Amino acid sequence: MRSLNIGATGMLAQQTNVDVISNNIANMNTTAYTKRRAEFNDLLYQNVIRPGSASSAGGNIVPAGLQLGTGVKTAAIYRITDGGTLTNTNNPLDLAIKGRGYFQVELPEGKGTAYTRDGAFQRNGDGVIVTHDGYVVQPEITIPEDAVEVYVNASGEVWVKQDGQTEEVNVGQLEIATFVNEAGLEAMGQNLFLETQASGAPVVDNPDTEGFGSIQSGYLETSNVNPVSEITELVSAQRAYEMNSKIITTSDQMLSTINQMK
Repeated sequence: MRSLNIGATGMLAQQTNVDVISNNIANMNTTAYTKRRAEFNDLLYQNVIRPGSASSAGGNIVPAGLQLGTGVKTAAIYRITDGGTLTNTNNPLDLAIKGRGYFQVELPEGKGTAYTRDGAFQRNGDGVIVTHDGYVVQPEITIPEDAVEVYVNASGEVWVKQDGQTEEVNVGQLEIATFVNEAGLEAMGQNLFLETQASGAPVVDNPDTEGFGSIQSGYLETSNVNPVSEITELVSAQRAYEMNSKIITTSDQMLSTINQMK
């Protein structure tokens, strides 16, 4: 019976759906996390009578035909790139991008550049601005040891006020990257993404220019996960899983009835 396999594909698809929703809920407090959404496709159809085929020697055309579906599969897990809200931290090295763009991060051991919207930055022992994992933010910017105040403006310029000085000094310029297809970036964990052929090559420029977001110093971007929406989708996925399991139970009962016929 086809229904046994069809029900099984439905259960597997909803299991994946629950996995995606669970990951969204688990990361609802992760800085700059973007929610994921599972998308599904129907499987190939068995053509018993092909639509548009001739039904008789007279050349009559079948208007609809007879096609039997074989189930469902997970087609993709899509990333919703709408930004989250900004929360005030009063830490000058906490940076949020208001609009499009990603910070650039140098990976260790010459592994290239990664991209992130998590702007919870710090200074390492040499005064260089780094991520919480110690990866250097690009372009590399060093804050002097005697700096008593640090400020990053909307254009990404890093200004410091040094001890005993009245004038502020510009110590560097942050740059951000945009992509044609942000959803095509490959997530590698630690709030980092890698460029792929699907995302396209990065376009790099200063913040607060045309097509690029501005920098908000002292703020962090929150997750764009809506807990109420996720719980609703979780209940819907659970019900769909139960209905697919009911298909298998019903098919099994039908087979049992056939086996008991004398």
